Amino acid sequence: MPSMPSRRRALLAAASALVVLAVATGCSAGGAPEQAGTAAARTADSATSATDPATSLQAIAPVTDAKSVTGASTATLTTDLPPKASTVDEPELPVTVTDNQDTEVTVTSADRILALDVYGTLSSTVYGLGLGGNLVGRDVSTGFAGTEELPLVTQNGHELSAEAILALRPTVLLTDTSLGPWDVVLQIRKAGIPVVVVDSHRDTSNTDRIIDQVATALGVPETGARLVDEVHEQQEAVAAQVARIAPQSKADKLRMVFLYVRGNAGIYYLFGQESGADSLIDAVGGRDIATEQDWKGMRPVNAEALVAMQSDLVIMMTKGLESVGGVDGLLQRVPAIAKTPAGQHRRIVDMADTTVMSFGPRTPEIVAALAVAIYAPEWSR
Repeated sequence: MPSMPSRRRALLAAASALVVLAVATGCSAGGAPEQAGTAAARTADSATSATDPATSLQAIAPVTDAKSVTGASTATLTTDLPPKASTVDEPELPVTVTDNQDTEVTVTSADRILALDVYGTLSSTVYGLGLGGNLVGRDVSTGFAGTEELPLVTQNGHELSAEAILALRPTVLLTDTSLGPWDVVLQIRKAGIPVVVVDSHRDTSNTDRIIDQVATALGVPETGARLVDEVHEQQEAVAAQVARIAPQSKADKLRMVFLYVRGNAGIYYLFGQESGADSLIDAVGGRDIATEQDWKGMRPVNAEALVAMQSDLVIMMTKGLESVGGVDGLLQRVPAIAKTPAGQHRRIVDMADTTVMSFGPRTPEIVAALAVAIYAPEWSR
């Protein structure tokens, strides 16, 4: 893998290792390549397309005392598909781009696309550009409607399989440095397949950069510009609603933490600064206590740290919560949480593993769904 700052390299490695455990489910990578790319397109007409996610927040009254709310809830998206640009263009190819690693890449066809990353962001972005029907395979983090029929090209969670990738005969591979082993990426490039490496950073603020890089590589820059504008508009609308609902003073804001758990493996990690979870907590109007206590990246958490943070609310991945037997099991296995307001009030909010940290075009939906689960949990239970 090309060199990068040590902190970023460690963060990406941690992200990859953790999400392997989070979503290490599988299906066969078999199936006829000629038919693989039609799954998302077949489902598009019957699935629910994204609308303005801010509408789900409009009926919620401002919360005067967020700390008095009790009970667990699940954040659920109201749509089956990522948002798509209002007008989409046919790719104008060939195009030559300089990717995120300063590698010059020429893309001649977008007929058979692989968009692979640890977050599931890139496949959602391809769909948003109107090219979802051209996807011929998926990573394990891709979970929007129709993609479950696509062949899986990763194994053991997020380990790229050169054999599975080459069998699908992609005309372009979009990826980043969150997946490995990197030798597989180099093998794909050596086989003559254009490989475009995009920005690996994910949070609520760089959606436009990801969309622009993907759109440019696929020869649809104008579609990308429209999608950027439309997603930005949705983000602003959601932010305005969250600002209306959530407490504004620092003292009244909920003290939140993002806890990654895999009970069967005895893994308990806290996500802090530069993990992406920090920006998510900011977006829903909370205080990221891990960041306030200078907790950087993703690190194993101990009981003392959990108690000291005195969180009001814990955000988790759904499978992580399930792995410890739900809220009751979490409080039994991690008694430190029971000593916090979050544990005492059972304020645990979970969201699907393939969604909560995916960011990209679905960021407005994700933030809106979390806000509903946090400030109006009776709507999401």
